[in-house]
Amino acid sequence: MSKVNILIVEDEKDIIKMLEYNLKKEGFKVSDTRDGESALEEARRGHPDIILLDLMLPGIDGLEVCKSLKNDPKTSSIPVIMLTAKSQESDKIVGLELGADDYITKPFSPRELIARIKAVLRRANDKGKLPEVFQAGDLSVDFSRISVCVKDKPVDLTAKEFELLKTLLQAKGRVLSRDYLLDTIWGYDHAMEIQTRTVDVHIRTLRKKLKSSARMIVTVKNYGYRFEEEEE
Repeated sequence: MSKVNILIVEDEKDIIKMLEYNLKKEGFKVSDTRDGESALEEARRGHPDIILLDLMLPGIDGLEVCKSLKNDPKTSSIPVIMLTAKSQESDKIVGLELGADDYITKPFSPRELIARIKAVLRRANDKGKLPEVFQAGDLSVDFSRISVCVKDKPVDLTAKEFELLKTLLQAKGRVLSRDYLLDTIWGYDHAMEIQTRTVDVHIRTLRKKLKSSARMIVTVKNYGYRFEEEEE
C-alpha cells in the first residue's frame, strides 16, 4: 500500500520541521511549500492526499488558496486542514464556508494533528451505501460523477454542499441534528454556536441552488434537518 502523501503549506521553518518530523515518524510521505502560489501549483501537479494549510502566507493567503482549490475540479476533492492562530476566529468560519475540511489552532500537539488527519482521511474514503444515481422528483444525484441536476439542468455545488446533500440522502428520512452533521462532514465531536451556524448557512445555500427540489430538505425546529422525498 502506498503511503499517504501530505502537502504542508507553511512559511515558518520551525513549524515545517516539527510537522515533517512527526508526520514522517507516523509513516506519512511529506512535501512542503512556503507560499500560496506554489501551493496551488504543487496541489495541481502532485495531487496530495491531504493538505495542511496555514492561513497567514506570503502572496496569496490561505483563504484564497482554499477557495481556489475547492473551485478547481482537479483539486476540489483534496481534503484541507487549516492551521490557524487563536486570533483568526472569523477566518475559521470563512475557511469552513469555502470548503475546508477541518481546522486546528496553533499551538497544537502533533498527536492531536495526526488524529485530525486520520479522521479527515477516513471521512474522505467513506463512500457510503447509495445507488449510483439517486432520483427523487425533479432531483437527480449521480454519485459516481459527483453531479447534481434539477429538472435535467446541472447544479453547481461545492464539495461541502454535495457531502451535506449526500449525508441527508443516506439517512433515508431520519432527522439529523446539527451536531451530527458537524461531526460527519466537518469532523467536530462537539458543537459550538459558531459551528452550528455554519451548517445552517450551508443548508440555506444548498436549498437556493436546488430551487424546486429544495422543499425536500425539511427543517426540524430546534434540532436539525431531514430529507423527505415527494410522493408521486
